[in-house]
Amino acid sequence: MHSTIARFATTGEQLTIGGVGLRRLAAQVGSTPFFAYDRSAITERISLLHRHLGPLIGLSYAIKANPMPAVVQYVAGQVEHLDVASSGELKVALDAGMPATRVSFAGPGKRPSELRCAVAAGITVEVESSLEAERLVAIGAELGVRPRVAVRVNPDFAVRGSGMRMGGGPQQFGMDAELVPAFLADLAAYDLEFVGLHVFSGSQNLHAEILMESQDRTVDLVLRLADSAPSEVRQVNLGGGFGIPYHDRDRPLDIETVGDHLRTLAEDRLSPALPGAELSLELGRFLVGEAGVYVTEIIDRKVSRGRTYLVVDGGLHHQLAATGNLGAAIRRNYPLVVGTRMGPTGGEMTATVVGCLCTPLDLLGDNVQVPSSTDVGDLVVIFQAGAYGRTASPADFLGHPPALEVLVGPDQRKAHNHD
Repeated sequence: MHSTIARFATTGEQLTIGGVGLRRLAAQVGSTPFFAYDRSAITERISLLHRHLGPLIGLSYAIKANPMPAVVQYVAGQVEHLDVASSGELKVALDAGMPATRVSFAGPGKRPSELRCAVAAGITVEVESSLEAERLVAIGAELGVRPRVAVRVNPDFAVRGSGMRMGGGPQQFGMDAELVPAFLADLAAYDLEFVGLHVFSGSQNLHAEILMESQDRTVDLVLRLADSAPSEVRQVNLGGGFGIPYHDRDRPLDIETVGDHLRTLAEDRLSPALPGAELSLELGRFLVGEAGVYVTEIIDRKVSRGRTYLVVDGGLHHQLAATGNLGAAIRRNYPLVVGTRMGPTGGEMTATVVGCLCTPLDLLGDNVQVPSSTDVGDLVVIFQAGAYGRTASPADFLGHPPALEVLVGPDQRKAHNHD
């Protein structure tokens, strides 16, 4: 059994999400398909990270992973920063109650209108080009506000084993590391409030030894660039890249080893060299990905030339990643169960779970084992759906209804001070 499936309890034949039985949860939501996110699983993951990272390294939640307002508000009460990638996400972040000085805006191609929103709100803009800096100066002068900026750095090294490489070599992300010292010198003449540096190398990495090597090199780079800073470095975003296991062959990241290593780097190198800097680790998928499930109802069971198909009312228009069409080089099944047949099965069968769209790409589970009694009306649950699900999928494709979302389970947050 996949490690994530084992984290969810069952009552009789039903899977439970946030302590609620699946049938009852579906009735509460009102229709399928839907995404459900478990509060307790989110809190458990954040607490685990805080425990291993120690007091010197805070967490920054990358809203792009899951921008559902209720999720963002819940996470915001447990982390130190929020990172946004659009003016839409910026609104969600500020509505969640996070202080503006603890919100950062990263991403290439920020439109002037988005920069105006960011400057007016008083958040930190992660500058990714000289032109972007010039635009910020002009907007600041127009609004009578001194923009807060950090410099996003495209590192001079690449990280192996990442699902998406976002640093090293030519990149649309950030400024090349070798150009940053000269840019920092020029920045002193700009009417901008410099606050720090941001280095992000890649995402979805499950290899502890590779992440630790990347952390070492990131710290080396930050300390080297800090010598060219126009003023005190007050914030350092160390990136993230922590992955979660999507497939049977994936092994969960050894967070104890990786977290303890980064904690030691903070204590022994970063904090002594940059005593005024607040350090943060930017994570999205790792905080919420395993806390979410996608639930869809079987609406037909058919056999075609010896193969059994379970046709559900959801599909790639809601959960693109699970079909293998979101950057996967080789398609592999996400963990999947029939959430209303969790008791003694009385035998299994091999079936292919497909969505309701008119395309062969709409494949949610290829030759998976399910109880032989599985039939129309049962609910299929796809795990690892808490990140890059609904908003990373082509919701308008073929005009089907959107998937609903619900945050479930008791609120387990402890008081968290952002000051």
